[in-house]
Amino acid sequence: MRIFLTGASSGIGAAMARQFDAMGAELGLVGRNAQKLEDFAATLNSPERHRTYALDVADRKALFAAARDFDGAAPTDIVIANAGISIGVKTEFEEDLDVMERVYRTNVFAMAATFHPFIEPMRQRGGGHFVGTASVAGIRGLPGSEAYCSSKAATISYLESLRNDVRKYGIKVTTISPGFVRTPLTAKNPYKMPFILEADEFARRAVRAILAQVSYRTIPWQMGLVAKLLRVLPNSVFDAVMSGRGEKPRAKELGV
Repeated sequence: MRIFLTGASSGIGAAMARQFDAMGAELGLVGRNAQKLEDFAATLNSPERHRTYALDVADRKALFAAARDFDGAAPTDIVIANAGISIGVKTEFEEDLDVMERVYRTNVFAMAATFHPFIEPMRQRGGGHFVGTASVAGIRGLPGSEAYCSSKAATISYLESLRNDVRKYGIKVTTISPGFVRTPLTAKNPYKMPFILEADEFARRAVRAILAQVSYRTIPWQMGLVAKLLRVLPNSVFDAVMSGRGEKPRAKELGV
């Protein structure tokens, strides 16, 4: 089993990589920080089986080169577009507009760029499997998260459209929609995170869903119920529930 995985050096990406490594998979690990990526790969059971690619997924040329290098060595079975960023954004601040573009480039556009170079080889082989990391945050917009929530809503719609477009080639598409997972991405959230999972437990459930080739899975399942409730709440009730809730820090506050 050969798997190309972005956002691989930390958080849920690293946790999924550990799960697949333990199963004997050959991994193409993509991350922005070369040293961090190499250090992580060295902790795996069989680092010699894997390839590492230090790049920003928003750099399409570099991402394509990595994908073609990995697939050129041997056919890729699963492509997991997991890289993502979460930063508080408010449209009232002009500087946040640039941040919003950065979030979309990473969370949405880079996902499509991750899958693109694999479509033709998979079409020729008659099959393959794409996996995209979405979020329950894409179900309904939360205060202070204008970029993250809307980008994840776009991700969910994109993956649904992609699934219908590539199934004629025998390519499966799985949407993994995490709730709260204890990772660096959520560490600075100033609000309660119900049903939060440790990254390794999330990865165990996600890998099980991926190997079963489900089309959509919310993890944990309890957050799926919460998401359905949020979807049907009238605006007046939703606004009252969200009133006074902490907001995700903005880039200026985080110093990034």
